[in-house]
Amino acid sequence: MPSRDIVEAFAKRLEDGDFIEAIEQFCAPDAATYENNAAPMVGRDKLVAKERGVLAAFKEVKAVRVGPSLIEGDHVATRWTFSFTNAEGVTRTLDEIAWQTWRGDQLIEERFYYDPKQMGR
Repeated sequence: MPSRDIVEAFAKRLEDGDFIEAIEQFCAPDAATYENNAAPMVGRDKLVAKERGVLAAFKEVKAVRVGPSLIEGDHVATRWTFSFTNAEGVTRTLDEIAWQTWRGDQLIEERFYYDPKQMGR
């Protein structure tokens, strides 16, 4: 079960824009992420590579947590708003729920739930 301090430190990394560092610091080597109901991406190194690709595709990416993270045993739920600004200055916003499973202080699984149509608006 993650401590409140660990969950808050993870969220602060994201809010500070330290996306790569958050993965490297908090994800287990065998961590998996799921985008909605898609097949998982497994392995911290793959998660870092994917995140680098996302960050390279945009001029700016911002994360804002909406309300507190809810912790129940090994599970954490957080609502996020992500803003993605492209090279032309157009910003798209994604409202998402992240459902996490932790093993102690390491994130082992994260599932992102959102409406992909949001990115086209």
